[in-house]
Amino acid sequence: MSGDTEVGVAGLGVMGSAIARRLLACERAVRVYDIRPEAVAELAREGAATAQSPARLSPSGVVILSLNTAGIVEQAVFGPGGILGEAPDGVLVIDMSSIDPGRTREFADRAAKLGAGWVDAPLSGGAPAVERGELTLMLGGEVEHVERALPVLGSLASRLTHLGPAGAGQLVKAVNQVLVGCGFAALAEAAALVRAAGLPSRQVLTALTGGRADSALLQEFFVKFAEADLSPTGRISNMVKDLDAARDHARSAGVPMPITTAVAELHRWLAAAGHGDADNAALMHYYAPLEVRP
Repeated sequence: MSGDTEVGVAGLGVMGSAIARRLLACERAVRVYDIRPEAVAELAREGAATAQSPARLSPSGVVILSLNTAGIVEQAVFGPGGILGEAPDGVLVIDMSSIDPGRTREFADRAAKLGAGWVDAPLSGGAPAVERGELTLMLGGEVEHVERALPVLGSLASRLTHLGPAGAGQLVKAVNQVLVGCGFAALAEAAALVRAAGLPSRQVLTALTGGRADSALLQEFFVKFAEADLSPTGRISNMVKDLDAARDHARSAGVPMPITTAVAELHRWLAAAGHGDADNAALMHYYAPLEVRP
């Protein structure tokens, strides 16, 4: 899918860079911003235009955010030099970050008062799925804004579900992260058993395929965990953030989450031990010191 509309991308971490590259591969004009000049320069070498501040993304008309926290999103959009700080009328912000649903509703209301649109579009699938255009996206926002976002997001995703008003996408992403985070913890324990027994992980995966334990998570991550492959697909620190957000929302709704709480603390232990920036497979460090692949 190609298009004439330029798309701005703010935040060039693992996911933001993958999003920008996918849009370029789909022959879209892309303008990028990040606080790290080296990240901007790398995308510029691949064909992206650059912006000196988030505000300079506004002329694109559609701006995708891939940022770590609600505080950073607020600063990038509403702060000095922010995306909606200059001529915000008509700008559509597509927030692909994973942040609190309540803050998302607040940001959408503030954007509306400035004449701008807001769609929360948190993702599942990771950088490899972006490269294939096969992300799963959970969308929240007004119908007119979601419809405007779809031609851009269709370049990135094979499954897009509009779940309701602003914040609905973020709430379902929290549900996704509860299932994924708890699944990672279960995979790590199973992989630790396989490692201790000296069994070949790929044959174990073959044995489990098609049974009740089978899942996309098992297929993608079991061997990675069992072989302690820390090539980056996600970060322990991001999982801590997401599980904490899910637990905080559950607490406000009066929903107990004992398993999620335990899994969040397991990830927090790893972050405290210096593995916050490591891949999710660093969960294997909990069971024994590992010789890991870089």
